[in-house]
Amino acid sequence: MLRQSRPEDMEEIVEIWLLASLQAHDFVDASCWWQAQEELRTRYLDHARIWVFEERGDLLGFMALVDDYLAALFVRPDRQGRGVGHALLQEARSRCAELHTRVFVENEPAVRFYRRHGFEIGGEVPDPLTGHLQYQMHYQAV
Repeated sequence: MLRQSRPEDMEEIVEIWLLASLQAHDFVDASCWWQAQEELRTRYLDHARIWVFEERGDLLGFMALVDDYLAALFVRPDRQGRGVGHALLQEARSRCAELHTRVFVENEPAVRFYRRHGFEIGGEVPDPLTGHLQYQMHYQAV
């Protein structure tokens, strides 16, 4: 079930982000993700509209929107490949006719995921936290 997040979801949301980041971004030193947790809470999630995918009381994934910027879409690693990310992205697309996001160039599964869902690569920029290149990706409803 998709629903808007509640304040009591925050710890589980951050846990999902950390676990998924460690797995998907293994090209970045793990200490970077551990240290970025507080910035995630205060810089991104405090200013975002967040939806969670919940099943039997467990949060399986979440997505965060800041205007038309998809700031985050993460699924628990042990629950990936079951349609959770697709459902979260559909929710984002239903709320915004245009979406922008950034995806690490090295994160090939995520790049494929977004391209399958109609996103196009617009350019590359360095991530300010890690220095790794990210694709700027864009989606526009037809």
